[in-house]
Amino acid sequence: MLEVGIVGLPNVGKSTVFNALAGAQAKVSNFPFCTIEPNRAVVPIADPRLDRLGDLADQEQRVPARIGFVDIAGLVKGASRGEGLGNRFLGHIREVDALLHVVRCFGDENVGHVEGDVAPVRDAEIVDTELMLADLETVEKRREANAPRLRAKEPEAVKEAGALDKLAAALGAGRPARSVALSAEEAEVARGLHLLTAKPVLLLANVGEDGEAGPAAELAAYAQAQGAPMVALSGRLEADLSEMDEEERREFMEGLSLTAAGLERVIGASFEMLGLITFFTIVGKEVRAWTAPRGTRAREAAGQVHSDMERGFVRAEVVGCDTLLECGSWEEAHGRGLVRSEGKEYALEDGDVVRIRFAA
Repeated sequence: MLEVGIVGLPNVGKSTVFNALAGAQAKVSNFPFCTIEPNRAVVPIADPRLDRLGDLADQEQRVPARIGFVDIAGLVKGASRGEGLGNRFLGHIREVDALLHVVRCFGDENVGHVEGDVAPVRDAEIVDTELMLADLETVEKRREANAPRLRAKEPEAVKEAGALDKLAAALGAGRPARSVALSAEEAEVARGLHLLTAKPVLLLANVGEDGEAGPAAELAAYAQAQGAPMVALSGRLEADLSEMDEEERREFMEGLSLTAAGLERVIGASFEMLGLITFFTIVGKEVRAWTAPRGTRAREAAGQVHSDMERGFVRAEVVGCDTLLECGSWEEAHGRGLVRSEGKEYALEDGDVVRIRFAA
């Protein structure tokens, strides 16, 4: 399951955005550190292809892929030195797949700002700096632990030291861990550290309901310079939409000329950023959507479904979702020669419908 950690300064609308994305009811207040314990939610990923496949095969159970969100207390300048509460909870997002960095781009005199005014680039840089300082602390602790082994010239310690030295130099210079060029062995060391700045980041400009283009444009320029994707949405508006029924939501979105809800845009941007695809399986009375990194091999995908399928993998029968829907049934697609038999090294494509053949 894809999991995303939500970070940002206090009072930028993180919990409002969390509620909008997750349909949850996290506490929202006009004071810093309202979020004490992390908020967590797992939500289904809407995919119209799943229902169409379910209708086609008359499947009773339709299981969507899911995405998890973890919202922690806001970070403030000096968090790495113990200021505020956010630094205490960074451990809760160390193993997520990506970070959603919420940046305030709305003005509201009724909602205080911990830095006094709305300045999205400054705010984004504060959080980026605190994440890098937290990572630097992690790396330095690992270097200290590795020092005795290094003095003893243990081969593994020497390899580890190379990665740690590179990471420490970059983080100390204000560059995130993801910017460091590492060998395959060094990258393995880095993965074991679960560094926050090694994760891909999606910037979310939390704008007012009128859009407030100026601050969002500033953040967009910053995102482009950082090589990070950005999505702009109004957390308050999205939270209102999440409380409406489907018909009311559709009419409201049409009135505002919105083609996609915030959750859909965040998920779409996250998928693109992480290079993810969706594939489908139809087993018994169940059709299920799965997410996987682009390039995932058929045998690896079988392991997602069940470990026995990976161990006993024989072949995968594959047909594209659109092709299957056009044919009207698996049997028709097979009869037309459109169902392919693929081996364990086949790289799945987005929308593939897969049947795994395996030896028990």
